Amino acid sequence: MSLPQFQKQDILKALDYIDKNGIPSHNESIKYWLISDNGKKYPPKYVIAVARHLKLETPISTDGFGPAEAIKRLRPLGFSFDGDYILRITAEGATSTDKNFSMDNLSLGDNYTPIDAFFENANGEKQYRERAKKERWLSNQTLPRLACQLYEKQLSDLSDEEKSCFPVCKYTQDGKLFTGLFPSIAEFKKNKDTIEYLTYRCKNGEQFVIYCWNVFSTIIFVQECLKRFGNPGDSFVLKYCYKNEQTETDADSPDEQAAPAPAFYEQAKYSKILLQSKNLIFRGAPGTGKSYLAREIATYIVSKGKTIKYDDLSADQKKQIEFVQFHPNYDYTDFVEGLRPKINDDGTMGFELKDGVFKRFVTRARRNLENSKKSDETIKKEVGVQQSISAFFSDVKFGLDKFKTITGNEFTITNVDDDHIYISIPGNATINKLTLNLDEIRKMLMASDHKFNKVKDITSFFGKSFAVQAYSYDFAIYNEIKAKKNTNLKISATSEEEKKYVFIIDEINRGEISKIFGELFFAIDPGYRGKSGEISTQYSNLHSDPDEKFYIPENVYIIGTMNDIDRSVDSFDFAMRRRFRFIELKASDEERIKEILSDLQDKNLIDRAKNKMNALNKEISNVDDLNENYQIGAAYFLKLSSVDNDFDRLWTDYLLPLLQEYVQGMYDENGIIDRFKKAYENQPSDNQGDINESAQNQG
Repeated sequence: MSLPQFQKQDILKALDYIDKNGIPSHNESIKYWLISDNGKKYPPKYVIAVARHLKLETPISTDGFGPAEAIKRLRPLGFSFDGDYILRITAEGATSTDKNFSMDNLSLGDNYTPIDAFFENANGEKQYRERAKKERWLSNQTLPRLACQLYEKQLSDLSDEEKSCFPVCKYTQDGKLFTGLFPSIAEFKKNKDTIEYLTYRCKNGEQFVIYCWNVFSTIIFVQECLKRFGNPGDSFVLKYCYKNEQTETDADSPDEQAAPAPAFYEQAKYSKILLQSKNLIFRGAPGTGKSYLAREIATYIVSKGKTIKYDDLSADQKKQIEFVQFHPNYDYTDFVEGLRPKINDDGTMGFELKDGVFKRFVTRARRNLENSKKSDETIKKEVGVQQSISAFFSDVKFGLDKFKTITGNEFTITNVDDDHIYISIPGNATINKLTLNLDEIRKMLMASDHKFNKVKDITSFFGKSFAVQAYSYDFAIYNEIKAKKNTNLKISATSEEEKKYVFIIDEINRGEISKIFGELFFAIDPGYRGKSGEISTQYSNLHSDPDEKFYIPENVYIIGTMNDIDRSVDSFDFAMRRRFRFIELKASDEERIKEILSDLQDKNLIDRAKNKMNALNKEISNVDDLNENYQIGAAYFLKLSSVDNDFDRLWTDYLLPLLQEYVQGMYDENGIIDRFKKAYENQPSDNQGDINESAQNQG
C-alpha cells in the first residue's frame, strides 16, 4: 500500500485522532518518537498510518513502510523527534540543547548527523543553501557551504595570506587549529594529505577547499565568518541527532565527504578479501543475505568505509557500482557487446553495434584510471581541447551549415554526441551518411607537436597503411575547429582521483558463463588485469578502429552470488571457477544471523525468529537427502514486515512453498513437512517425542 502526499494539517488531524482513541500496544514505538508542540510523544509509523486512514479512508495499517520512511515524510512538515538537538552559532559563541555539546570537544560530532541547517538574521528571517539540480538535501558540508554562499564575495576578496590563516577547525582545547581556504585540492593536500575536505565553487570560477569532516568540524569556520562579515543578531542554526536515530544520510554533491560511519566489521573483512582477490563469489543456502552483503561491500568500498547503505551514496558514487542478474537467456550481447536493431532515418530497419552493461561499466572505470594518472599539464590540454570542440559545435546549425573536404566534397553535420559526429554527404550517391569517431579528432587536436597538412598525415598519425573515407571529413572538421579556436580561454583543471568500481552479478551460475563472458575468461583473471590482458572482442571488426583492444583495468572488482542448491551450479564453468575466490555463507553463522535480523529492531521478534530458524534448520539437516545447503537463511525472516509480523503467515506464504520443493519426490513428503512445521512451531516432532518418552520410561 503506497503513501499519499501529506500536508501538515493531515498530520495534525492524525494526532487529534490518536489523542481521542489512544495507541494500540502493538503500535507503540520502540525507538523513535514524534514530539508535538505540547510535548506529547507519538510513534511516527502509527501517525502516518492514521493520517493515511483519514485521508484515503483505508484501514489503519503500518504495512509497507518503516519508521525511516515515516520520519522522512514528517520532518519536511516541521515536526521534531525525540533526540533532535538545536545548535545556534553566533559571532560570540555556540550553544546547543544537547547537554553533551562542547566547543572544547568537537570530535563529538563523529556521533551525530545533520537534519537541518539554515542562516537566521536578527529579524528571524531564514535563508537556506542554494542547491544545484542533482544535489541532495543535507550533509555534514551543508552548513559551511551555506556560509561560503552568503559570504562568497567577502571570502574571495581576502588576501592570499588571510585565506591561508583563516580558522576552520580545532577539535580539542589544546589541539591543532586547522586553517586555510585553499584554491585547489592539490594545494589543500600539500597542507594536509587527507580526503576530509569540501570544495566550494564560486560564481566567478574561483574555488575554496577547506578541511571538513564531521558535523561539528566547521563550526569555528562558520563562527569566524560571522565575526568578520556578519551583522549583530545574525546566527547559523544546525539541527542534528545521533547517527543511529537518523533516517537518511544525504550527500550534497560528488565531491563532498560523508561523516565517518561506525565500524562495519563484516563488510570491512570481506572488502579486504575482494580487494586482494579482485573476483569473489558468495555461495550458500537461500536467505543467507548474499545479494545484500554484496551490495553492502560495494557500498563500503565506494564510500571508503563510511556507509554500507547504497542510498547514502551520491549519484556519481552510484556509477561506481553496477548490478545485474544472470538468467538462462542472458548472453554475450547483453554483457559485452552485440548488434542491436535500429530504425534508420529513411524508416528502414538496420543494426548497430552496442556495448553491453559490463563493457560500458569497464569503460567508465578505465577512463577514471587513465585520467587519474595524467599530469596537470595533460589535463589542462584536454580541457582546452574539449572547450574548443564544444565551442565549435555550439555554433554549428545542424543539417544547415555546409563544410567542404580538401577535394571539394560538400557535407553537413547532422548531429553530435559524446563519441560520434554524424554527417550527411548529399553529393555522394554511394554513401550519403557517415559516422565519424569524435575521439580521433580529439587526439589530433591534442597532438600539438604533430602537423596535419593533408589526409595522408592522419593516416600515418594513426599508424594505418591506407586512408579510410572518414579521414577526409575528420581533416575538414579538424581544420574548422583549429580556425575557430579561442586562445584566450581561461582554462582550469583539477586532477581526477582514482576510484574503485564494483560489478555485482547476482545468480551468476544461472547463466551460461562461457557464452556470456566469451573471450573475457582471460581478461578477468586477476593476473592479467590491465593492458597485459587486452583482447579483441568478437565484434572488433565492426569497431571504428578494428585494431582496438579491450581490457579490464585494475580498479574493477567483481562479486558474484550463487545458491548451492540451484541445479545450475554443476554447469558452472571450471575455467571460470579458477578465476574466482569462493566464500560460503552459512545459515548457522551466528554473527551473520545477528547482522541480518538486526533490521527487525524488536528484540522479542528477533529472539523468536532466531529460535524458529535454528529449530527448523536442525530438522532440515536430519533429513537424509538434505544438508546444510538446504537450510533457511535469516533473510527469510525479514519478510515478517510484509505479513504483520505474523509467523504463521510467514510459514504459509514463504517457507512452506520452498520446503515443499525441497522434499518433492521423497518418500513420505507430507510426514517430512509435518516435522518441519512442528520444529518451526517449537513443538517436539514424533521422533523427538518417542525419544523423550523412552528416556522417561528408563528413568
